[in-house]
Amino acid sequence: MYVRRVPNFSYCSDRATRSRRASALPRLSRLTGLACAALSFSLVAAPVAHADESPEGNGKQPQPPSQMSTVGGARLGLPGTQVKPKAGAPALPKKLSARSWIVSDAESGDVLASHNAHWKLPPASTLKMLFADTVLPKLPSTRTHKVLPSDLQGMGEGSSLVGVKEGESYSVHDLWLGVFLRSGNDAVHVLSAMNGGKPKTVREMNARARDIRARDTNVISPDGYDHKGQVSSAYDLSLFARSGMQNADFREYAATATAKFPGETQKPKKGKKGAEGAEDAGGDNKPKRGSFEIQNTNRLLTGDVGIDPYPGMAGVKNGSTTNAGNTFTGVAQRGDRVLLVTVMHPDQTEPHGVYKETAKLLDWGFSAANKVAPVGKLVAPGSGPDSGAASGKGGQAGGATDAKAAAHTSGKPSGGAGTALGITAGCLVLLALVAYAVHRRWPLPDLARRRRR
Repeated sequence: MYVRRVPNFSYCSDRATRSRRASALPRLSRLTGLACAALSFSLVAAPVAHADESPEGNGKQPQPPSQMSTVGGARLGLPGTQVKPKAGAPALPKKLSARSWIVSDAESGDVLASHNAHWKLPPASTLKMLFADTVLPKLPSTRTHKVLPSDLQGMGEGSSLVGVKEGESYSVHDLWLGVFLRSGNDAVHVLSAMNGGKPKTVREMNARARDIRARDTNVISPDGYDHKGQVSSAYDLSLFARSGMQNADFREYAATATAKFPGETQKPKKGKKGAEGAEDAGGDNKPKRGSFEIQNTNRLLTGDVGIDPYPGMAGVKNGSTTNAGNTFTGVAQRGDRVLLVTVMHPDQTEPHGVYKETAKLLDWGFSAANKVAPVGKLVAPGSGPDSGAASGKGGQAGGATDAKAAAHTSGKPSGGAGTALGITAGCLVLLALVAYAVHRRWPLPDLARRRRR
């Protein structure tokens, strides 16, 4: 059961949500028509970027590719920091050491600022967000499973564990608590077994990544453990969080600070023998199974020595491996604004560095939200053109500079039938975008009004 949760977003009533959706449809339909017409003039391709998987310890810091994916907008494919301040905009935080980071509005999808957003890097356990987004809707929370030895095979050395035991039965609900709170690779492997096995789960995760247009991601293992070729990006991790947080169960697990997890069944103790040699009839000879408390390892949710909980924080996932360093995607609300921040591989000599840099970027994002122009967009699920051309104004906010960058990274323009097919596909994508925009409001539990005690 849940023991304690922390503040997150305000609840949107069904009536209010329906009203907003109804009022949004005509406007979005007109935008769809205009955008489909615009697609007849140009389609921008997204180039492939390669990960820098060189091992640490050679004395050289890896550098981002000179050209990366332009999914969400041309500026997001450029190396370095991307931000478009307006008059009075606050300066970005100083001394940000992360190799890659991104600040975005969780509901509109506007990217407020980024740094190497599409750099393909090892994701560590933040990849579990994609695992949950893929598998969580498929398994009923009340379903139980008795753990087999084969379920726990193949976990990497030093894996984070919640304490799943062979021969014990666990509910799906319990296992997801182990995934979200303790980043338990053992819980991931058991859920993968329940989903039909690890290979099937990996295939489904890669397919899900393609569905939500997370093109930087390649899954080798569902738990995020280091494997050659397993990569993602700050941009893709933000897509996973945004997609997952639209699921009510995902939101609840991500916002849970502490919970009880089933322990190991204990054999009964023998009763004391009386004067006649018979066991005490009052003794309890039934096996007993207790539980133990687990705490979320997201330190912006629970706090720790040297780090305070971040106000309005509601998840979602942290990670750490040798190759990935520390990674984190967090979502928080202040007032009516909800922000997503992903930080990958900051300086590891700074205790809690990934959380401190995330907190700085959240503070900046909340203060800068109306004082910067978007540099890109978190795209909605679907197929078709992945550049900002299909993502609204935010994806093409760079004007002539972005157009020049897009021209530099795109292939030759298609002609004839290719253009016609592109326009048709683009219109279908935009219809999907309309549906996504209408449903994007997150009706999260009433955690925004709950405060830590």
